[in-house]
Amino acid sequence: MGIGATAGVAAVGGIALSAQASSSSSSSSDSLTFDPDGYSKLTTTITDTEGTEHNVTYHFWKAITYVASPVDATYQSLIVSAPVEIDGTAVDPTNAPILLANSIGGYMPASVADATAVGGGGSAAGGGTPPSGAAPSSSASAASNANGNTNATGGATSSNQLLALAAGYVVIEPGARGRTLKNSDGEYYGTAPAAIVDLKAAVRYIRANKGLIPGDTERIVSAGTSAGGALSSLLGASGDSPIYEKYLKELGAADASDAIFAVGAWCPITDLEHADGAYEWNWGTNDLSTGKQVDQSVSKDLKARFAEYQAGLRLRGLAGFGPLTARNYDDYLVEQYLQPSATRYLAALSDSDRETYLGKNTFITFSGGKATFTWDDFLTHVGARKKDTPAFDAFDLSAGENNEFGAGTTETRHFTAYGAKNDSTGLSTKRVAADIPEKLNLMNPMYHLVEKVNDRRSKHWWIRLGTSDSDTSHVISANLAARLDNLGDDVNHLYYWDEGHGANTDPGDFITWIATVTGFGKGKKGRRN
Repeated sequence: MGIGATAGVAAVGGIALSAQASSSSSSSSDSLTFDPDGYSKLTTTITDTEGTEHNVTYHFWKAITYVASPVDATYQSLIVSAPVEIDGTAVDPTNAPILLANSIGGYMPASVADATAVGGGGSAAGGGTPPSGAAPSSSASAASNANGNTNATGGATSSNQLLALAAGYVVIEPGARGRTLKNSDGEYYGTAPAAIVDLKAAVRYIRANKGLIPGDTERIVSAGTSAGGALSSLLGASGDSPIYEKYLKELGAADASDAIFAVGAWCPITDLEHADGAYEWNWGTNDLSTGKQVDQSVSKDLKARFAEYQAGLRLRGLAGFGPLTARNYDDYLVEQYLQPSATRYLAALSDSDRETYLGKNTFITFSGGKATFTWDDFLTHVGARKKDTPAFDAFDLSAGENNEFGAGTTETRHFTAYGAKNDSTGLSTKRVAADIPEKLNLMNPMYHLVEKVNDRRSKHWWIRLGTSDSDTSHVISANLAARLDNLGDDVNHLYYWDEGHGANTDPGDFITWIATVTGFGKGKKGRRN
């Protein structure tokens, strides 16, 4: 079965919002018991990567609050979809892997409160307003284009969820608080570390309901894109870390493990305290789309800071590359990721299409079935960088990440010493707030992989990035992959050639990978009785 990018789904009709998704503040442990009989039976049609339609009948549990004392249950709730029949053959999802698919983009709020079908999660566009609950129409694609891309600002579309359901997996979609949420007193209640705490609470709810909730609760695979990819990475890296305990207790999270089995992360926007330097190392010589060059003195300062950070990580590249430093990282990216990515792309083209592409992109030499080029030519090929400098901790506090580290009634704050020192908004202090270091640790997977190596982390990692994605530095995901590889984890990391932010051009391979690493059906479809 080709599980892939062009998935469509039939209309399934409306389902009223569950009372569980209201702003209940029950502290009873009974509120965290999953009702195995509280589902609706739905049928949908999913088209796989080979263009074959599959008729899938599944049980759907509408929004369930996953903590006993929610701050806002509109976001702190999840939906569950479990297949029971595929193409007329009965399916038992009891031992199926669980795809935990978040739809978080830009560290914004994500809600499933109004969801009426699988793939119903959504990242709010602003103000924390939940998305409408309309089910996908029969003509809707599970991906935003033919390549299976997710939306450009992050937050997954329903492609992975639909394809997982068609493969016989259980799909659970959690909502989470995000940075724009503000209460009537003007206090921001979704900034760091709210989103990761919520996702951990969702995992604890799932694991606490082993035997009641469908699927293998020991085989949870978290997936997300952009900030959602960062949070999936963090969820995988920080399993059962005690630094989150006080936050989880405040919410009345279930008394269970929040460790997960595997991670799928697309273009993770993470390692935020070092992301500005990494960005300038990567894109510092590229102009903005306006043709304007960024402040080169700032760019050079940040590059120097990145070089120091990179040296301190003491990472070794994949495939025996050796120590990774600011001086050789360009060679590493070209050899390990970029040339193989271009090679795969070109090899898949017809002879005529390949000739046309190479004619337009003469910087590539394609010989002996392999693409070669230089780092500088690659940067010229990508063209304009997306962000000004600093890319993440903006001097004028205008970046979304500044909002992510807001607190109380303060909407935006600096989270790096360099950003605070160069603040342009007239702040009375040029230092980061005292609580920022702790919040950075709570939000960065590298903390759990480098400074406090966590043996409860996920051991299987699927990481993807588009080569033309300048939302962050290519170094960010490559460092994550290198550290995981150095720790002995199973890492499957590659780049999509000429794709931008949010690309997911091989969703079918991801679905197969889940089966392989979880042992579901011994790496085969393994979904029918």
